[in-house]
Amino acid sequence: MADDASFDSSPDVLTSAAQGRLRTIIERIERLEEDKAAVMADMKEVFLEAKGEGYDVKILRKVIRIRKQDKAKRQEEDAILDLYLSALGEI
Repeated sequence: MADDASFDSSPDVLTSAAQGRLRTIIERIERLEEDKAAVMADMKEVFLEAKGEGYDVKILRKVIRIRKQDKAKRQEEDAILDLYLSALGEI
């Protein structure tokens, strides 16, 4: 970093209240990251269970993605996809 006289890397740059707030924010993010990892592990387990029962996991993921979309937007995208495929002689 260039010599910037206005930059002070000492810990007293932030007030103690700001330091406390920063610590709280970081700790909350860390807890959420732990929660996210736990949820991802749970989801992996469910997908493995589904795969074990013969379901196609790739298609399950696609179904989930589609269900998240707005119905009108999905129908519009499907219509455009059909148009493009038709133009290419694929359907």
